[in-house]
Amino acid sequence: MSRCSAVVTGATGFVGRHLVKHLLDRGWLVHAIARPASNCSHLTDLGENFTLYTHNGSIDALIEQFQTIRPSIVFHLASLFLSEHQPKDVEPLIQSNLLFGTQLVEAMTQGGVTALVNTGTAWQHYEGRDYSPVNLYAATKQAFEALLQYYIEARGLRVITLKLHDTYGPDDARPKLINRLRHVALTSESLEMSPGEQLIDLLHVDDVSEAFRVAAMRILDGCVSGHECYCLSSGFPMTLRALVEQVEQLLDRTLPITWGGRPYREREVMEPWRGPTLPGWAPSRNWVTGILQTLSC
Repeated sequence: MSRCSAVVTGATGFVGRHLVKHLLDRGWLVHAIARPASNCSHLTDLGENFTLYTHNGSIDALIEQFQTIRPSIVFHLASLFLSEHQPKDVEPLIQSNLLFGTQLVEAMTQGGVTALVNTGTAWQHYEGRDYSPVNLYAATKQAFEALLQYYIEARGLRVITLKLHDTYGPDDARPKLINRLRHVALTSESLEMSPGEQLIDLLHVDDVSEAFRVAAMRILDGCVSGHECYCLSSGFPMTLRALVEQVEQLLDRTLPITWGGRPYREREVMEPWRGPTLPGWAPSRNWVTGILQTLSC
């Protein structure tokens, strides 16, 4: 096979930028597509094998870009994530998670590109059901999969959707759990949390990046003829309380957590969805090493 080339959407996000560097380190040619207003500061000085394109919202421009780039495969990570939405969020969610994704796949197939690694969420499977969205964000992810089915049947698209739980790792600016705990450790400010009995499934971003690469090679090697969906899991979920206790042991201090200071969310996920595992992939990052690295950033 000739040298692999990829288009990555969502490359300015936490997982996306780590994936870009992961692919570059393995000799891929990488093209990222970002919106004009995106913060691309993490995508500078990446070398001659990386190119950044700007998407102005025009599907004609996107088609032209794909006809120029003609990548081996596309990694679609761009999305708007909201754990809870307000009425004003409905339009942005649809535009980001459905309109742009559909423009992307149309442009791909117009340019002769039929290999896609898509990003889903385990929150499409509330209480382990085949489909039950935790929130509107998860519902848009499912709706995009339904749109993909047309391109699979009519345009020969080959797709793997990887459904993620929680992710963590270095250089993460998101207000996620590990960053909140690090802030508490640095400032001694108290933090109100739920009762803490929900199971948390944390996966290091390096393992996530490798899963995307393995999925891509599965498609490019001819193992996929339609749409395959897999769950990315650490394999070792733990309760929120137990996770905080682990962090406290690593830091050798007690954190000022007020357990039960806030209620569980509406449709709180108490037990992570366990879906099929991606063939040829397993997480390899040591949990203690990964958490220490993240806490020290």
